Amino acid sequence: MGRGEGGFGERHGVRGGGMGGGRFGGRFGRGFGGDIGGEGFSRGRKLTADELQLVILALLAEAPSHGYELIRRLEERSGGFYKPSPGVIYPSLTYLEETGLAAVAQEGNRKLYSLTDEGRAHLEARSEEATRILDILSRIGARMADVREAFTGINDLDPSLGQEFHDARFALKAALKSRRGADADELRRIVAILRRAAAEISASPSAGQDQS
Repeated sequence: MGRGEGGFGERHGVRGGGMGGGRFGGRFGRGFGGDIGGEGFSRGRKLTADELQLVILALLAEAPSHGYELIRRLEERSGGFYKPSPGVIYPSLTYLEETGLAAVAQEGNRKLYSLTDEGRAHLEARSEEATRILDILSRIGARMADVREAFTGINDLDPSLGQEFHDARFALKAALKSRRGADADELRRIVAILRRAAAEISASPSAGQDQS
């Protein structure tokens, strides 16, 4: 059923197939996947045209929606991590309409999209895949919420302190990335360092002073 290409983004050089065409996918913040969802989605990976259209069908099965409502629902489902643009959503909706998987009713200046019988049958045939993708988005959203909660108030710090905090956090991330492929002894050393750091961060200010 596919037409054109769609998917990983130009830098991956991968052609998409599936239901639809165009370079669909929207944005996924810093990347959708492997080290976040652990579901085989590599970092920087975008939804393919086929996956995006399948997700849209799944959302339409929950409730008919306008294009902007679908954007909002995807953003909410992913905790703000994935917000496809109108230029991503509407070509997908147009293709679903053209192939008979979605129906359109005009409501003033807006179009209300709903699932057709053919679209429902197609979704049922691929329900496991649709559920898996939506579950990944939901888990990413939950983890993003945890991160935001963990760093509540950081942006209220003195600007220079806030920048130092973010610089230190990214320096740690870079250091860990540089040790990928390390042997067992090196990993044990890194684990010990991280545990010490976690203990010191968790300690109360007075406890920290006593240890100094």
